[in-house]
Amino acid sequence: MWFLLALTVAVIAITPWLGAESVDMAQAWSELRSGELGRDGRILSLRLPRVLLATVVGGCLAVVGAVFQTLLRNALATPYTLGVSFAGALGAFVALSVPALLFRVGPVASPVLFAFLFAVADVFVLLGIARRRTGMAANELLLAGVTLNFFFGAAILLVRFLTDPLRLRAMDRWMMGGLQVSGWSELIALPVLVLPALGWIAMRHRALDQLSFGEEVAASRGVDVDRVQVGLLLVASLLTAAVVSITGPIGFLGLLAPHGARRLVGASHRLLLPSAFLLGAALLAVADAVARSLSIFGRGAELPVGILTALGGAPLFLLLLRRSRPQ
Repeated sequence: MWFLLALTVAVIAITPWLGAESVDMAQAWSELRSGELGRDGRILSLRLPRVLLATVVGGCLAVVGAVFQTLLRNALATPYTLGVSFAGALGAFVALSVPALLFRVGPVASPVLFAFLFAVADVFVLLGIARRRTGMAANELLLAGVTLNFFFGAAILLVRFLTDPLRLRAMDRWMMGGLQVSGWSELIALPVLVLPALGWIAMRHRALDQLSFGEEVAASRGVDVDRVQVGLLLVASLLTAAVVSITGPIGFLGLLAPHGARRLVGASHRLLLPSAFLLGAALLAVADAVARSLSIFGRGAELPVGILTALGGAPLFLLLLRRSRPQ
């Protein structure tokens, strides 16, 4: 894990200087310290919160992926398996499609607020479906999540069909996933949502270890299975909703990073959770640095990082599966 910590720190230190526009390091720091921002200082002041957002979002998605893979006992579970991503996208699309719903509450824009509320509603619908007297049914939860994904996907298409074509560009851009922020003010609410959830999940590492062996084994070893499962599902889904509401869906990190962390530190969640966070943070920060360095077909526009993680994550995961297959 110390290797991952060193790697993440190095990535955070290096990636602010990477991009389509070169930055003079000494000049940028001088301008930031003096408060009189020139070209280099302005570029760096935009990249620093973006790198922080990438590390937080990548780390959170990786932790949620590790939790869901244990809870659902499914190696292919991701933060978006349960429909949270599409629910958040529907909320953002509703806000973007109706001019009267475009407003700000302090630093929070209404698409972010609506995305979070719709994602939270998805979580409570899932809890209502999956709960039963004998505990939470993982298979039913997976099926419900897949069904809600289809439902929200269809609803998104309906909203796009009914929306003014001039507004479709903003919708499509949000759906591609991105880390474009204009400053630190847009990140004010993030620590309040993220830190308590990460801490709560980390304190359940022993229960997650027991649940990885099955519900009956966990219950025989003193774990309140129903309570822990519901709590982890709710907190992990709310954590996903918090980050997705800001960035839009960013795929494959929640699948790739936990598997990579398991190969490095093993299956013990005491090490797996922080290692997955560090690996996810480093991967997304690097992916964002690459995305903002690319000019696609001379358009001069940045490639949305959600597209890059999907294009790069799929072959990486297939390679990981091939190497882990018994010979």
